[in-house]
Amino acid sequence: MEGASLSFIYLAALLFSISGLAVLDFRFKLAIAKSARYLCLILISVVFFLVWDVAGIQSGIFFRGDASHMTGVLLTDELPLEEVFFLILLSYSSLLLLKAFGRREAKRSGGSK
Repeated sequence: MEGASLSFIYLAALLFSISGLAVLDFRFKLAIAKSARYLCLILISVVFFLVWDVAGIQSGIFFRGDASHMTGVLLTDELPLEEVFFLILLSYSSLLLLKAFGRREAKRSGGSK
């Protein structure tokens, strides 16, 4: 039973990290908190990378490997459930960094005038 609890560690870490990004987003009104259009950007990028992953899996480039910290739930051959949440994390963090640096640059250039 001990091994079963370990298999959700990575998924839990991804969900925790996504939640942390959401807290930052809503605290500083960077993306989704500002406009739901940003949610569409995240979803589009996740779909793009999922298609990329499936193409890589079908061509034999990508494979899942054996990891004890993953659930073992596969959405398709070699595509673990955790990949979707990793792609959400990747896309959301990229968007928030872009928005945060854009806001910083706008303050910098606005303050120097």
